[in-house]
Amino acid sequence: MPVLFLAVLLVGVQLAATASGRAYYLTQLIMAAYYSIVVLGLCLVMGYCGQVSMGHGAFFAIGGYTSAILTTTNIAAARDSAWGHALQKAGILFSWQDPYGSQVLAVSPGAAFAAALLLTLVVALLIGYPALRLKGHYLAMATLGFGLIVYRLLLGSSFTGAADGINGVPGWALTSHLTLTSSNTYRVGNYYFAWGVTLVILTLLLNLVHSRVGRALRSIHDGELAANAMGINTAGFKLQAFVISALLAAAAGSFFTHYTGGIGPSEAGAMKSVRYLVLVAAGGMGNLWGGLIVSAILTFLSLRGCFGTYDHAVFGVILIAIISLAPEGPLKPIGLWIRGAFRALIPSRRSCHGAV
Repeated sequence: MPVLFLAVLLVGVQLAATASGRAYYLTQLIMAAYYSIVVLGLCLVMGYCGQVSMGHGAFFAIGGYTSAILTTTNIAAARDSAWGHALQKAGILFSWQDPYGSQVLAVSPGAAFAAALLLTLVVALLIGYPALRLKGHYLAMATLGFGLIVYRLLLGSSFTGAADGINGVPGWALTSHLTLTSSNTYRVGNYYFAWGVTLVILTLLLNLVHSRVGRALRSIHDGELAANAMGINTAGFKLQAFVISALLAAAAGSFFTHYTGGIGPSEAGAMKSVRYLVLVAAGGMGNLWGGLIVSAILTFLSLRGCFGTYDHAVFGVILIAIISLAPEGPLKPIGLWIRGAFRALIPSRRSCHGAV
């Protein structure tokens, strides 16, 4: 029911934005949805496993850069070859026209997306297996080091466009009526796709955390030694949660790159990973709803430039305020206040009827 209510609310937001002549708000809302997917995945690792990861910006960048490189690298030499024709018929290669009018033969967005997830899976396993045996600030330092390595590689390599990143990434034609691109023609369709994917991921994660696996993850968060004593494979569950969150970040990065038409090395920067961590903490550790709502609102306001040059400072102040005043996230005290007001209202109505 809450997911359905949120879906109806999102439809209302789109209709209101379009009717008021502010359809351009949908652009920032689409980008906020993709960033929120990263926050949802990180919430699984931090809130339910108790593991602090500061490398999810790198996984976002890995997904985005893999899609960008594969879909923009021209392999026109294979156009007339037998294997080239076979791969085109299989949908692995496709031909598109770049902004300069030249025909480019490259890996299709769907195949590039699959390759991005596969690469992320391998990297997450290689990083997660040794790193998740660490605890506390040691794990945070290890994942931060991983993120910094990815950032420096992207920044210093001409293959990835160095500081300029990669631009001119083609749109992803999902259907005949929907293409992942920033074109105004597909703006509304992209809005519903981005938030539809986000709601599906939210629903799947909610089901996961309320299942047997979710109970095991919470037991690890509350006491890893006790969970081990009860026969729970803590290392295996932590690794699974880490890989799932990394794959979600990579998928979001790939969608984001096709929508915006490019990606830069700043997406893998340390401040991006810190921001994801702040949004999870601000939404309430282990609160998927709180993480999604806080992430969507703050990211939208940030993308709209509401905080100006004080963007990072505002996020820091918000984190300090929420952790100090509402450590379980802002949604719980708001919900308790609404419930208390509702209960206070019911007796007053009964007393009025009694008086009559």
